[in-house]
Amino acid sequence: MLDSGALVDRPVLVAATGGTARHSLALEHAVRPMFAYLRAVVVPTAVFAAPEDWSGGTADGALRRRIVRAAGELAEQVRLRPPAAPPDPFALTTSFDELLAGNDPA
Repeated sequence: MLDSGALVDRPVLVAATGGTARHSLALEHAVRPMFAYLRAVVVPTAVFAAPEDWSGGTADGALRRRIVRAAGELAEQVRLRPPAAPPDPFALTTSFDELLAGNDPA
């Protein structure tokens, strides 16, 4: 389970493999809308690899071009965002009142 805000403004590249080229429809009709709902920033180019894209065990030219284009789009989105601040291990997420609740000696 993901926290509802875990992907807000995070760059995402949609990619998958499947048994036939028709399975690529799942990327645009299910996966992309899901990430949009989670308010992620989905790069424009999705990458889907069907069995015919793997001639001789290597990616064909069209698949390779889609991968390069999508990776470039993702890299640009990552570059445009400031680095995330590391979490402060000493930050108090619970107030002292909450910590002491139920521990009243009276």
